[in-house]
Amino acid sequence: MVDEESFRTPYVANETVHPWRRFVAVGDSFTEGIGDPDPAVPDGHRGWADRVAEVLGRQVDGFSYANLAVRGKLIAQIVADQIEPAVALRPDLISICAGGNDVIRPGTDPDAIAEQLEGAVARLSSTGAAIVLFTGIDTGFTPVFRPFRGKVAIYNENVRAIAERHDCIVADQWALKAVQDTRFFDDDRLHFNALGHHEVARMVLRALNVPNDLQAMQPEPRPARTWREARSEDLGWAREHLVPWVLRRLRHQSSGDLITAKRPEPGPIVYSEDERRDAE
Repeated sequence: MVDEESFRTPYVANETVHPWRRFVAVGDSFTEGIGDPDPAVPDGHRGWADRVAEVLGRQVDGFSYANLAVRGKLIAQIVADQIEPAVALRPDLISICAGGNDVIRPGTDPDAIAEQLEGAVARLSSTGAAIVLFTGIDTGFTPVFRPFRGKVAIYNENVRAIAERHDCIVADQWALKAVQDTRFFDDDRLHFNALGHHEVARMVLRALNVPNDLQAMQPEPRPARTWREARSEDLGWAREHLVPWVLRRLRHQSSGDLITAKRPEPGPIVYSEDERRDAE
């Protein structure tokens, strides 16, 4: 694997403490944290947003965090259900990653999806909060989603243009080449696992110019698989994940039906497993 950081301009962390006191995350399963189970919460998920909030919360007093993201949501649903509630929470930092579920649906138009995103970003930026936007990951490494690579690239260019017009911060997943490896993904091959979410959190903190102690490749990655193991896992994956996903699409169902946001109100962050046990 190529060490992408060896090609980067050396990172210089901000010398001052970050200015944010209330972070609200908006989006779908990526932001909810699917693929990164949280053992401290029954049927709960951690994810990159929780990990970023933990770092931000350690550095300032009175920090709070809400996460309105719900798995499976299309961009129209995110706009309808999450934007005004996010505004009502009066955050000074907002992340929005939306449109990915739309882009990977056959026949959709990435330009039209981006128009919906821009409407949401315009509303959020009217609050004066700092806005973090995400590009989509480069899907060229995975056979299942490789056919959507061109649509993702078009959507990403729209995202960058929206960020430029509304003075947003871009968290660039397309450029995060390290995660273009199946070891960073959950068994469903769609969502990041704990390692993937960890690397995304590092990338977001870098985009925010926030110093932190998160180290690359921690937690430890899964070991590489043999060809025979990979083929056996392919069959199991298709049966357990691909077929149900296709059936939901045909039935116009979503994995997020009847699911509510995991952190609908801003609250403090519990930072470690030891601190979580102490809090209990």
